Amino acid sequence: MALSLPPRASARTWCGLAVLLLPALLVSMDLSVLFVAGPAITETLAPTATQWLWMMDVYGFVLAGLLITMGSLGDRIGRRRLLLAGAALFGAASAVVAFASSPETFILARALLGLGGATLAPSTLSLIRGMFTDPRQRSTAVGAWTAAFSGGAVVGPVLGGLLLEHFWWGTVFLVNVPVMLLLLATAPLLVPEAEKAAPAPFDLVGALSSLTAVLALVFTMKHLAGHGPDPVAAAAAAVGAAAAAVFLRRQRRAAHPLVDVDLFRVPAFSASVCANTAVALAASGLGVLAFTFLQTVHGLSPLHAALWALPTFAGTLAGVAAATTLASRLTPAVLVFGGLLVTACGFGVVAVAPPETGPWGFIGGYTVLTLGVGVTATVTNSLILTAAPPERAGTAAGISETSSELGAALGIAVLGTVAHTVYRSVMTAHAPEGTDPAAVETVSGAVAAAGPDPAGAAAELLGTALSAYTDGVTAAALTGAVLLTAVAVPVSLAVRGLPRPG
Repeated sequence: MALSLPPRASARTWCGLAVLLLPALLVSMDLSVLFVAGPAITETLAPTATQWLWMMDVYGFVLAGLLITMGSLGDRIGRRRLLLAGAALFGAASAVVAFASSPETFILARALLGLGGATLAPSTLSLIRGMFTDPRQRSTAVGAWTAAFSGGAVVGPVLGGLLLEHFWWGTVFLVNVPVMLLLLATAPLLVPEAEKAAPAPFDLVGALSSLTAVLALVFTMKHLAGHGPDPVAAAAAAVGAAAAAVFLRRQRRAAHPLVDVDLFRVPAFSASVCANTAVALAASGLGVLAFTFLQTVHGLSPLHAALWALPTFAGTLAGVAAATTLASRLTPAVLVFGGLLVTACGFGVVAVAPPETGPWGFIGGYTVLTLGVGVTATVTNSLILTAAPPERAGTAAGISETSSELGAALGIAVLGTVAHTVYRSVMTAHAPEGTDPAAVETVSGAVAAAGPDPAGAAAELLGTALSAYTDGVTAAALTGAVLLTAVAVPVSLAVRGLPRPG
């Protein structure tokens, strides 16, 4: 008997994919665009230190906290419907952020932007799962989504730098509006509505406990990165752990849970979530250090630093292409193991590259890292979607995105803390007498204290600070290499029995 092959995607389906890549790119871009727009925003709105912390972080907090909830909601009410609602909210909130006249308005609008982003990210990935039934074509589509979502972190600072060269800071958010209008106009024509899950009550208790757990844990990681262990971090961690316990208990007992916890009993699913978290840790952990490193140690402007980082986007694209091409020849276990090892090797190159050679060594290692991230994320996102039943694809996509956001927060916390600890230790031991305390805390403080034309003691301070920050980045890169290598073996063993797609 001839085997029944799944239908292949039509030209309309591929056009629908192109439409779905736009929100994936923008959601990721808006996480990183403040790296270059920050100085102009603070000059205009004059926030306090606490207000600026919230202006930077509230988008990621809300986004991470609501991804699982919104993924489950899309399964119930329709993923395209949720996508369109999210697009309208994302566009409107972008306009409010662009014209914000106070820090309070900016914070509120960024929170609404995070709410819109939380509806867009899992909706796009789960819709792709339903649009592409052929395994090889689905792998290609998921790879394209991975490239868009991962590449947005690089495209954001580049686009922001270009816009800030000619326009006011609000334009870095205002560009979202026409893209969302395009999505609203074309998605109903090109993107079919996915099959809904059976009608069921929405688990409000589970949603609130999930939001509380993720927000508290992300806050703990970010607080540890900036302030180290203290009572605030301990209290936030306790709240997060208690909320997580409530959430898990609720999901086991609820008649219609947000998350089917049995999914995590599938080794391929839980291992793929773990690998997703690991590569998000790598990309974000090094990314948060990269722009400061390029601007201070190598003396690049924000725009030039962003342009220098463009090869890292090419690395992601190459990784996606490699995973898609090799998926029919190699098993997922081999691809995941290779991708994680390549990511670890990228960290290794960053660790050994001497700063005297210019940015080339650092960018080369960073590009190798993103190559591994592209391979791993393409395979694991596909495995996460295919391991879940079709009617739970939105929930699975939400879990995938949440693991990426938590991995990003963990990367910033762990690698940022390692780099900061080494920098502060070196500066405390070797900084000249009478050094400004701000220079001991951050390399940016040292650059400001040294002045535009340092000489004498100021030049000595600057040299010590740049050397200390280089040591910190090296230590962070070595830490990342060890973590990725440690994850590679158990994750690849967990998926070793899976066949090649198609």
